[in-house]
Amino acid sequence: MHHHTAVLIVAAGRGSRAGGDLPKQWQMLGGRPVVAQSLAAFAAFPRVLVIHPDDRPRAKAIAGDALLVEGGATRDASVLAGLRALQGQGIARVLIHDGARPLVSQAVIGRVLAALDHHRAAAPAVAVSDALWTGENGLVTGTRDRSGLYRAQTPQGFHFDAIFAAHLAHGGGAADDVEVARAAGLDVAIVEGDEDNIKLTWPADFARAERLLRGRD
Repeated sequence: MHHHTAVLIVAAGRGSRAGGDLPKQWQMLGGRPVVAQSLAAFAAFPRVLVIHPDDRPRAKAIAGDALLVEGGATRDASVLAGLRALQGQGIARVLIHDGARPLVSQAVIGRVLAALDHHRAAAPAVAVSDALWTGENGLVTGTRDRSGLYRAQTPQGFHFDAIFAAHLAHGGGAADDVEVARAAGLDVAIVEGDEDNIKLTWPADFARAERLLRGRD
C-alpha cells in the first residue's frame, strides 16, 4: 500500500538550541544535511517536505522528487500546510515525521504502518525507564511515578482523512500530531519505538548521531 501512503516531513523550524550557523535540520550529518538523511529513510514513499521560506534554495538542492511546501509559524500550521498539499491525491494514509529525526529505522516505520491496518492513528514511543523528579532552584523537590509514561517519537501515522479533519478543527498550539488526533477523539495506538530514533536538539546530539551512523556503516 506504499502507493496510497505519503510521508510529510516537517522541517520548517529554526532549532536554535542545537547551536551552529544554520537551523539544525540543515546542519551536516554523515556528509549531508540532517533533513536529507530523513528524506532518504522514506525514499519508498511520495514525500512532502515542509520548509521555512528562507530555506527553499537549500531544500531544492536535496529534495529530489519530494514536493516542497512552505510551512507556517507553528508546527501544527506547517503540518496543515503539508496536508493541504496532499489533499485530492488519493492518499489513504500519511506518516508525519520530524525532519530532525534522521536515524529512524525501517523497522519503526514498518511497525507504524502495520498498526494502521487496525487503527486510524499510531505512533512509536519508548517507555520511560528513568526515575522522574520535580525540581526548583537547582534542588530536587519531589518524585513522580513513571508507570504508563512514554517518550513520543515519529513518524506518527494516520488515516489521511481523519488527521486532516482533526487539524482543520484544532485550535493550534499542539506539541505533536498525536495531541491533535486525540483532541478530535481519535484513539492512537502505541508501537515500539527505538532508542536510536533520536531528535536532534542539542549540540551533543549530533556527536551521538554521528556515532550511530558510523555503527550502521
